Amino acid sequence: MSFRRSLKLVCGFAGGSAVLVVAATAAESHGCFGDQRNGWWSRSSVIHAAQPSWNPASHTPAPTGQAWDFNWDKRDPATLSNGKKKESAAEDPSSEQENGKPKATRNILLIRHSQYNLSGNGDKERILTPLGREQADLTGQRLAALGLKYDVLVHSSMARATETAHIISKYLPGVELVSCDLLREGAPIEPVPPVTHWKPDAVYHEDGARIEAAFRRYIHRADPKQKEDSYEIIVCHANVIRYFVCRALQFPPEGWLRMGLNNGSITWLTIRPSGRVALRTLGDSGFMPPDKLTRT
Repeated sequence: MSFRRSLKLVCGFAGGSAVLVVAATAAESHGCFGDQRNGWWSRSSVIHAAQPSWNPASHTPAPTGQAWDFNWDKRDPATLSNGKKKESAAEDPSSEQENGKPKATRNILLIRHSQYNLSGNGDKERILTPLGREQADLTGQRLAALGLKYDVLVHSSMARATETAHIISKYLPGVELVSCDLLREGAPIEPVPPVTHWKPDAVYHEDGARIEAAFRRYIHRADPKQKEDSYEIIVCHANVIRYFVCRALQFPPEGWLRMGLNNGSITWLTIRPSGRVALRTLGDSGFMPPDKLTRT
């Protein structure tokens, strides 16, 4: 095998280590590799030497951060005490605790509002565009097609979220509509890494307290009195949804700006009775045609 062919062969396997190839070729010419066996032994040795050795221990990611906090919503039955006196001395404490455990799963579907008029003067003029209304129709159709029994449709009191929610509600007859000021758009926490192209109108600590209050109101495990699994829809804003996802999954909340959400997309959180949280979908908009997708 010629020098050039040897060079191509080894570089192809070893990622182009020219120094190693030149040294190996020179050593081969002086017979440093011993018995060549028709030229194969030496070249395979060069290839083997060029490969990093595989060590499972060095390639296993190490756990980072803290362990899962099962009392993240302050509703872990093991930490709760209702302060009531036992009706009889023979009452079993374990039975009382068992009765206080949640048994249902909460499913929370977070919907980002549809495309709206960015040039509007104030919130009242920032209504949906014609495309935005189409997006809301598609989202409503998708939610209806899932065939779930929705318990409530809560929405931000801002114009674009309110209009989106009302269009969606046409496809979900009988589902109660509830407006909430806590869900209004804002800056939940200063993002990391920091950005210079986006500056919130409100101070972080003002919006952050409100959005955290919204998280505590809506994102938690089921009440022990809830017997059946629930499906709740919340129509709000990208910053609020991204913050909710980080908090619910116990990710660093300052990472909220690292995610992107399309208009009208669906983010689905599942909260088990044990307090475990799962993210079933993040910003799902695959039910929309490509020409209907926006992120404004």
